[in-house]
Amino acid sequence: MSATRLLVLGAVRRHGIAHGYLVSRELDAIGAQKWAKLKSGSIYHALRQLTKDGLMHAAQIDEWPGRVDYRVTEQGEREFVRLLRDALRKPGPRADLLAAALSLLSEIPRDEAAELLRERLSAQEAERADLADQMEAAEDSGRLAELYGMLMQSADCGVAWTRSLLERLESPPESAAGRPSP
Repeated sequence: MSATRLLVLGAVRRHGIAHGYLVSRELDAIGAQKWAKLKSGSIYHALRQLTKDGLMHAAQIDEWPGRVDYRVTEQGEREFVRLLRDALRKPGPRADLLAAALSLLSEIPRDEAAELLRERLSAQEAERADLADQMEAAEDSGRLAELYGMLMQSADCGVAWTRSLLERLESPPESAAGRPSP
């Protein structure tokens, strides 16, 4: 799965119809060029590839030579939702995928996001338990203790962060004044 693919689909989807510069500007505004390592060229490549894959429709704008407007197709909508759900539910080594999903979190209902994050938490806890078993075996042999110590701390951090986000999602949304809304 590609963070670029998810981000570009999400940006075009938000606008309904968007051209490459608008997509690039929106993704720059959320810092994606740093945390997803996006470059303008990769955004334009993604737009062309998504069109080739049938996930977007491209239309040349006669009044603006060289400008192409894009819109997400029905197949693209399904792919966007699939990518977003997978990025939220499946822990993985790529932080850019989770970051992309978090930047698009408002695109799915709050209760669905919470359910996906509960799946993520369950998978993270299972991975942590497996890692604890591996760490114990490594300590028995005196090898790799520092590696497993670092991996365990990372796993603990992931579990704690997911639990924290879940708590925020499952609590009543706050109003502009900082109080829970009805």
